[in-house]
Amino acid sequence: MKLNRRQLIGGAAVMAAMPGIPSAFAAVKEETRDLVIVGGGPAGLSAALYASRARLRAAVLHDGGGQVTSTPEIENYLGIDSIDGFELDRLFTEHAKRMGAELLTARAEKLTAGDVFAVETRGGVLRARAVVLAMGATHRELGLESEKRLFGAGVSYCATCDGAFFRNKTVAVVGGGDTAVSDALYMSKLAAKVYLIHRRDEFRASKFLVERAQARENIRFILSTVVEEVLGEDRVQGLRLRNVSNGNVGTLETDGLFVAVGIRPNSELVRGLVALDEGGFVVAGEDCKTSLPGIFAAGDLRTKPLRQIVCAVSDGAVAVESALEYLETR
Repeated sequence: MKLNRRQLIGGAAVMAAMPGIPSAFAAVKEETRDLVIVGGGPAGLSAALYASRARLRAAVLHDGGGQVTSTPEIENYLGIDSIDGFELDRLFTEHAKRMGAELLTARAEKLTAGDVFAVETRGGVLRARAVVLAMGATHRELGLESEKRLFGAGVSYCATCDGAFFRNKTVAVVGGGDTAVSDALYMSKLAAKVYLIHRRDEFRASKFLVERAQARENIRFILSTVVEEVLGEDRVQGLRLRNVSNGNVGTLETDGLFVAVGIRPNSELVRGLVALDEGGFVVAGEDCKTSLPGIFAAGDLRTKPLRQIVCAVSDGAVAVESALEYLETR
């Protein structure tokens, strides 16, 4: 049977579970606000909270919680020992709403600059004196034809969403950062065996996470190795691997593959409008100011050395503070 990741936590399900946020696209009133926040992840919701505290007329375009909702376990958010990403996103959303934030279930499709900024959605146009970009980032793929063909049939990018499909089975996780190791740890609680595959001989992930993974009896590391092909016709049955050190090629039997090889910024909305770096991230400093006055970037979308939930939340507050300074000059 073809596995469908949307049977668990998919985009529509996420939105339907958010109290007070309609699952259909909200009608957008054509009025000029002080601020429009594009994105409803940690950065966007933090910005919404601070905008509400500053009594700004602000609206958040919210079409999902972003990467946080697919994080299996969060242990590094101050004051919370352990929580899954979906629950943390729910808490963020409810807090922002209690503070009076206006959350609209709509996706920004075009942003234009003029006397005021215009954000076009399917439900209408929002006009604002300033904009905070908080669209976040999405997963990167391995770039294999077989990976695309078997997506939803054993290939997944979300351990939280699809992990339950692989209870007592064998899975592989590919990647070397915090997300990959966290996914391996999460899957080790469900699967009989977990292979953690990384193209380098050392992990980029925090030592704390790596040490935890090393201590799990059912996690095996496969280093200096890349996935060349996902094997199987209707479902994942294995992987063809190549050792980058000696060139040796072999196969690995597995029922599933979780890909966690990095992120790409969701910056298409502002390409050509604000400066981007070579990776497509919005160029913005710690003040969250972009190359275009009145537009601010917060969270994983912007250039920064560390991308964590706590950093995104901080960015949301800073972006609103910078927006306030900008609005005072208008």
